[in-house]
Amino acid sequence: MIEEFFCKSIGTAVVGAGHAGIEAALASARMGVETVLFTLSLDAVGNMPCNPSIGGTGKGHLVCEIDALGGEMGRAADTVCLQSRMLNLAKGPAVHSLRQQADRRAYHRYMKNVLENTKNLDLIQAEITKIRPKGELWELVTKFGAVYEARAVIVCSGTYLRANIVVGDCFYSAGPDNLFPANELTDSLKELGISFMRFKTGTPARIHADSIDYSQCEIQPGDVPPVPFSYYTDKERFKNIPQLSCYTVYTNEETHRIIRENIHRSPLYSGKIKSTGPRYCPSIEDKVMRFADKSRHQLFLEPMGLDTKEVYVQGLSSSLPEDVQFKVLHSIKGLENAKVMRTAYAIEYDCIDPTQLYATMEFKNHRGLYGAGQFNGTSGYEEAAAQGIVAGINAAFYQLGKEPMILDRASSYIGTLIDDLVTKGTEEPYRMMTSRCEYRLLLRQDNADRRLIGHGRRAGLIDDERYAKKQELFALIDQEIQRMESTFLPPSKRLNEILAENSSSPVDCGMRLSELIRRPELDAAKLAPVDVTRPELDSEVIERAQIEVKYQGYIKRQQQEARAFKKLEEKLIPDTVCYKDVKGLRIEAAQKLEKLRPRSIGQASRISGVSPADITVLLIYLNIV
Repeated sequence: MIEEFFCKSIGTAVVGAGHAGIEAALASARMGVETVLFTLSLDAVGNMPCNPSIGGTGKGHLVCEIDALGGEMGRAADTVCLQSRMLNLAKGPAVHSLRQQADRRAYHRYMKNVLENTKNLDLIQAEITKIRPKGELWELVTKFGAVYEARAVIVCSGTYLRANIVVGDCFYSAGPDNLFPANELTDSLKELGISFMRFKTGTPARIHADSIDYSQCEIQPGDVPPVPFSYYTDKERFKNIPQLSCYTVYTNEETHRIIRENIHRSPLYSGKIKSTGPRYCPSIEDKVMRFADKSRHQLFLEPMGLDTKEVYVQGLSSSLPEDVQFKVLHSIKGLENAKVMRTAYAIEYDCIDPTQLYATMEFKNHRGLYGAGQFNGTSGYEEAAAQGIVAGINAAFYQLGKEPMILDRASSYIGTLIDDLVTKGTEEPYRMMTSRCEYRLLLRQDNADRRLIGHGRRAGLIDDERYAKKQELFALIDQEIQRMESTFLPPSKRLNEILAENSSSPVDCGMRLSELIRRPELDAAKLAPVDVTRPELDSEVIERAQIEVKYQGYIKRQQQEARAFKKLEEKLIPDTVCYKDVKGLRIEAAQKLEKLRPRSIGQASRISGVSPADITVLLIYLNIV
């Protein structure tokens, strides 16, 4: 029995220094609250045990929004970027998503350095084994018996709670990258009445770069010029980053034959793994069995850093036995002689049912206790960091006596992510995608700053200088939109030549510049030779103005939908409502509403099992029609 001893009283205690914990701790500390960030290992701060990248489809939106709120992830990614690519450029701007390959060890060093040099923040290596209430405060107990007293606690335990690594028949207790797991905290939280689930994720093998036959691979270079995530990043400097190439290879029929013949040895199919894995990032054995009609699957070879030969084989996550993994790798063209440096593995871990949380990330039944990241049932660094900054801001607001920050679905991808979690819950590791967002034309990467900078400023995470510069940028964009709408281009031979060159129908009378820009085949750059009033502006200003002009009709339609949505969100439901007393509510609806305790009529309408008729009954009962 370890003897406990009192150590310190603090404002915010953050448990776990992964991507959620980092953003939570930085937000809290930068808002002036004394904060302690606990980590199992100082050498694993900001660890990237899975894909060594930041961003991607839907995820890039989250990173831009974190930056707009004053978070750190975008700055870190830009600083350690190995390759920058904008995905989905062949599609509309709503789904353009930035993805950067990151140097994983440099990312760790960057984040650790930022944490160590942040005022009001202590970074401590310690395992938290108990979290228990003490009046209006919380006590956290370390494995060595130290007791910390905190006004707010944010649990960001990632995939470490009772974590097990699984490779074939080999099954042992460990966290990501063979680090120590946290085996005691789950029971402490269960004593508070918190319910848990068991999820699974996985990683692929890492192979030696010199053992790859690159002549058999398809090269995937970065964008020129590369695009940064963060406002703070010097764009001119960023143009000169050493962009490394990634490569693509493919599985084949021989690969699939090896997997099918050994599928009985997979813990996924033998029953050894009983937890739920990610739908949108399945293991290679799962892909082969589920998509039997596919003759091949694309894989990406991604560098892990500038000072390492490790290469990440994205798309080849597996928990197959090691000998089978070797055969699978060596059956792939270009990887016939691949040398494995780290074997692929699956990892099982505890996480909570996120419907126990408010949209502030605070537990409904435990004032001052918050959860963020994979602890809440999500997957991915970006989803974790997004929840972390919201939890950190709200934990600080709680202590400062200020109104919490609640982001709704019409405001941000972060709002969509959190609303999905706390309203609908999840039965598998949740991954953000653009398809989850019904207002995605309004919630683009390029306007994340405009949508969210006010929230960041209210929290004190956006300084006056940055805010003023952003207002200047917004004014320039608005001026350029107005100019495009008011500029009249007379008919001319040169204009019709440009239209012909771009397969656009000719004009015999003048047209506004905005009308021409709205043609799918045209843009501001193509019309520049006849746009004589075009001012000298930064390319970002022109691009953002052009998007607003080109998609004006669609944007206005979504704005109308968003306004209707906000009306329902503004119809708040009193905390005192007893749903079983509401006559006319179906039993299922009353039970769901009682369990989830929605904040608004809008949130109530999104709960599975609550019908439009139930919402009408509730509106009449509350007299807020």
